Amino acid sequence: MSHSEELPTVVDNSETQGIEIPEVLPMLPVRDVVVFPFMILPLFVGREKSVAAVEEALQGNRMLYLATQKEVATEDPGPDEIYEMGTVGMIMRMLKLPDGRIKILVQGLSRARRVEILSTDPCFRVRVDAVPEPGAAEPDYEAEALMRSVREKLEEIVNMGKGISTEIMMILENVEDPGRLADIVAANVNLKVADAIQVLEAVDPKERITRVHSLLERELQVLMVQAKIKSAAKEEMNKSQREYFLRQQLKAIQEELGITDERGEEIENLRQKIDKAKMPKEARAEAERELKRLKDMPPSSAEAAVIRTYIEWLTEMPWRKRTRDNIDIPRAQKILDEDHYDLEKVKERILEHLAVKKLKPDTKGPILCFVGPPGVGKTSLGQSIARAMGRKFVRISLGGVKDEAEIRGHRRTYVGAMPGRIVQGIRKAGSRNPVFMLDEVDKIGQDFRGDPASALLEVLDPAQNATFEDHYLNVAFDLSEVMFICTANLTDPIPPALLDRMEVIRLSGYTREEKLEIARRHLIPRQTAEHGLGEGLFEISTEALGVLIDQYTREAGLRNLEREIANLCRKVARRVAEGQNRKHRITRQNLHRFLGPPRFLPEAEVEEDLVGVATGLAWTQAGGDILHIEVTTMKGPSKLILTGQLGDVMKESAQAALSYVRSKAADLGVPEDFFEQREVHIHVPAGAIPKDGPSAGVTMAVALLSIMTGRPVDHTLGMTGEITLRGRVLPVGGIKEKCLAAMRAGLKAVILPERNGKDLDDLPPKVRRALEFHLVKTMDEVIRLALKPAPAAHASDAQGVAAS
Repeated sequence: MSHSEELPTVVDNSETQGIEIPEVLPMLPVRDVVVFPFMILPLFVGREKSVAAVEEALQGNRMLYLATQKEVATEDPGPDEIYEMGTVGMIMRMLKLPDGRIKILVQGLSRARRVEILSTDPCFRVRVDAVPEPGAAEPDYEAEALMRSVREKLEEIVNMGKGISTEIMMILENVEDPGRLADIVAANVNLKVADAIQVLEAVDPKERITRVHSLLERELQVLMVQAKIKSAAKEEMNKSQREYFLRQQLKAIQEELGITDERGEEIENLRQKIDKAKMPKEARAEAERELKRLKDMPPSSAEAAVIRTYIEWLTEMPWRKRTRDNIDIPRAQKILDEDHYDLEKVKERILEHLAVKKLKPDTKGPILCFVGPPGVGKTSLGQSIARAMGRKFVRISLGGVKDEAEIRGHRRTYVGAMPGRIVQGIRKAGSRNPVFMLDEVDKIGQDFRGDPASALLEVLDPAQNATFEDHYLNVAFDLSEVMFICTANLTDPIPPALLDRMEVIRLSGYTREEKLEIARRHLIPRQTAEHGLGEGLFEISTEALGVLIDQYTREAGLRNLEREIANLCRKVARRVAEGQNRKHRITRQNLHRFLGPPRFLPEAEVEEDLVGVATGLAWTQAGGDILHIEVTTMKGPSKLILTGQLGDVMKESAQAALSYVRSKAADLGVPEDFFEQREVHIHVPAGAIPKDGPSAGVTMAVALLSIMTGRPVDHTLGMTGEITLRGRVLPVGGIKEKCLAAMRAGLKAVILPERNGKDLDDLPPKVRRALEFHLVKTMDEVIRLALKPAPAAHASDAQGVAAS
């Protein structure tokens, strides 16, 4: 490969006009330069094929075909990578260098076009077709004008700093041939290879000078723009230098007078903070505008402090700071398993979310919303997600927030204005992509100060939050990289528009077995460590732990359980501190000595089949319970009495059950006037506890049918479901919690609506093995399962006994 490191020299063509150019010549590919006829320039030759071409030329008539390769970086160009148009040149001198390369001095003789490649080894040998220079033409005014314009533009280019020697300029003044003038200019202006090849390929002198004129025009425009840029940069530098010298002089004068320029230092510090903050263009413009206002404002002004605080908020926001995601799915699963027992479906959904984030980091995933009873681990799940992703974790509680400004911030016109909690959380995290937990999103209030839930619509919408604008900052901040997680106890209080933006993941209460395992793995080790109880000082038996769960706490979560364990640890810690340095074992027998009598006793079990008493299943925040619904009838005016602190929906269910039962009286052989002279009283025990919901409709209907027919109800059977006036059984919620309560109460079978059959998949295997499940569509099926045959006495006698 050959290249030139010096500018070409122009020679007279009189000596070379009579030289005959052979048809076959060795070809020397060159790069970075296009050789023109009658130009002399040095070339350095280093590649084996190129050296072989030079040696073959020197052994013959010293002529070479010089062709430029298309790509400069190509080390071994093929025929298609070399331009077809080139120049036949003669080697005038040759010098071997110490590094093995050869330096040759070549002179261009004539344009030539490559016709055929005859061989490629040891060098390229090609057949060429020489392109003779056209003879002198008649005077052409257009060509003359182009030549003058080329000379003028070249002078302008030289005046703007382009390096062209004086000798070349003098030669150009005496050249009268337009083609020759075009070649000399093209060889000395350092054109791009593609542009120079266009000039070389132009055989007609007039076309050639026209192309050179266009290229000079473009070069002149580029030089003018470059000069303008340099001038503007120089002016800016001069201005900065002037300001620097003036500031230094001012500083020296103030030091001589003993004046300390604290204000100047403050302004300079703020300016440096603005430079380091790497704000977006809009935010930086706002910060510099406020800094200019602060600079022109008296230091004692009240507004100066407001502006100073505002600029500090802008500079401390993590505009470009982010933590790098380190998503390793097996590691994330290990972290979730370490921090939380069970919750398999929730963990699976979280791992799916992380997997998508790993495969497509810029994806705008859904906003996760964990919904479940208090104490089931919603907040700690968010912390585990942040730990698994390697992100910062921020949590804000929205419980009781009623002011929209808590989310969007106050405008700076108000005294004591501050940014909203979202911006404060981002600043606290110090990165623009933390895991941001919005706790208790269902507890947001609303009053005359606005609706905070509506303000959250933009925050939690992936399509909008890239341009979230806090009222205080008044510039857009990109929240699209923040991973928002919400928590709530119930979905009903959440506005539909806000709920629509979130993917709800439900966390049900823990079963007794799950609580035992969590207490063993997490709660007891944590509390013994926090109370300074080393190994061998505290132990609690599994039976005692079960009693603690059943009779001292009643909740779906674990908070009260952990409090009671902490209570036990404190009492043991006191004994150890008093000198009883031994193992203290908590058993079922001595548990009451530490915690007192049990606070919650299980519902009294029905030990036999009774008329008018049916066992219902209820959902509670403690995880589920059973209800023994009782019905009796008395002589008196026809009416329905409901007791047990029932809600409106439950009262309506009782009315619907009674209407259905009265409509079935004739089919069951009960006199039509049975209810006309009787009062019906339905009572749900635990009267101090409010109860509501439609799921007790089936149970109340069974109890009513039992009192009508005198047929006792199977006491080993629990039931739940909503009843319609036509006797259809509709699905209800809380199936898992209700079935767990049935198993704890020792029931053998459960009646469920048929459409709740899908919920059985969520039950632990132990529950599915312990209970027999009956899926029903209508009350007829319920009656066949729940009611046993009446005793030998007449049904009416049984009814009379029950009524008494």
